[in-house]
Order: sequence, then C-alpha cells, then structure tokens
Amino acid sequence: FFPGNLHRLQQLLNEVRAEDLRLSPRGPSAVPGLAQPPVSYMHICETESFSMGVFVLRAGACIPLHDHPGMDGLLKVLYGTLRIACFDAPDGGAAGAGAGSATSAGAPSSGQPPPARSRRRALLRSHQLYTPASAPCLLSPHTDNLHQIDAVGGPAAFLDILAPPYDPEHGRDCHYFRLLDGQSLPPPAADPPGLPKEVWLLETAQAADFWCGGEPYPGPQVSP
Repeated sequence: FFPGNLHRLQQLLNEVRAEDLRLSPRGPSAVPGLAQPPVSYMHICETESFSMGVFVLRAGACIPLHDHPGMDGLLKVLYGTLRIACFDAPDGGAAGAGAGSATSAGAPSSGQPPPARSRRRALLRSHQLYTPASAPCLLSPHTDNLHQIDAVGGPAAFLDILAPPYDPEHGRDCHYFRLLDGQSLPPPAADPPGLPKEVWLLETAQAADFWCGGEPYPGPQVSP
C-alpha cells in the first residue's frame, strides 16, 4: 500500500513545474531591516502527517548537511541546479539518533577520530546534480536520510514534502553535521566511483552564515 502510493506521488511530483506554483527564477526575497537570507521558505500546508513547502536558494547558497529523523521525504527541483549529497547510517538509523559509536578501525587515515560522543559514522551514497528535468530526490527514515543541498550556477528552488513533519516534541528535530577534517565529497556524478563510501561526520550547531527567511507562497491553494 505505502510503496504504491509513494510511487504515485513520485510520478505526480515529477510533473510539477515552477509555473504551476506561479514561481519564476529568482533568489530569496529580502527581509525588511535584514540582509537577504541565503534561503527562504514558502509554507504551503502542514498537517500531523506531512508538511509541504518551497525552498528558494540564492546563487551559491548551501543548506548544510542535516538529518530527517523518522521521516520520508521528496524533493523536486523547480528551477535552477542543485548539487545534493545524500548519506545514511550503516546501522539503518538516523545519524542524529546516536548512530556510529564505531572504533577507530573505520576512521579516516588523516588522523585519530574525535571522541565517540561527538562523531557519527555514515555512508555517503550519492553526490549528484539535480535540475527540473531530474526525477525527485527521495529519502526515507533509513536511506539517504541526511543530505546537503547547494545551489550552483544561479538561484534555485525546490518543492519539499516531509512525512511526518519535523516535531521536536516527538523526537523529530533537525541536527546539523559536517565531514570530519581530512574528508571531502567526490565530484558530483550520476554514478560516482567508489560510492557508497563510509565517512565520519561531526554533529555541529547550525552554521552562523545559514539562516532561513520566510515569504508568501504565490501558488494555488493546497487543501490536505
């Protein structure tokens, strides 16, 4: 039942275009009294079961590596080009849930790993470019649950659906990460050599240069 509905949703989402949501290529709108945010969010709708909205990124903006504990999600590029790196934890859990207390045998060769409490082991599964012609990027509670999103070559926007939505009171809070020093992402490719690849992540605070503004959604109303 779920796989069939998910496949149908992917098909429908693949047909959505920027003009359907009355969007035209641009970066985030400026916030009165503040600088232009690197990213802004257009809220469409939210229930206890899912959230839907549009993220708008200015050229060169990055949504840092983060997780989606216990969630399924779909991301569909509406305009521009996104570079997306997707990770999951080898034990099938979200990184923010404390996965990755492995020994130094799996640590990168650049040096000793940090204390287990601050590091997380993860599996880099893909690093690809996505455009409006691409199929939606899919994440599940166990696969591709962590991702980093960069706008390349200009502003970009994507439609984002999460089920269920973030809810810190129910253990679905967002955690941020970065690659352990000495590691880097391979060049983006449809099938990068050497992937999937085990990596080490450090959980971090939200980056000081990353914040998300809000702006009105101009498209047709969606009734859950």
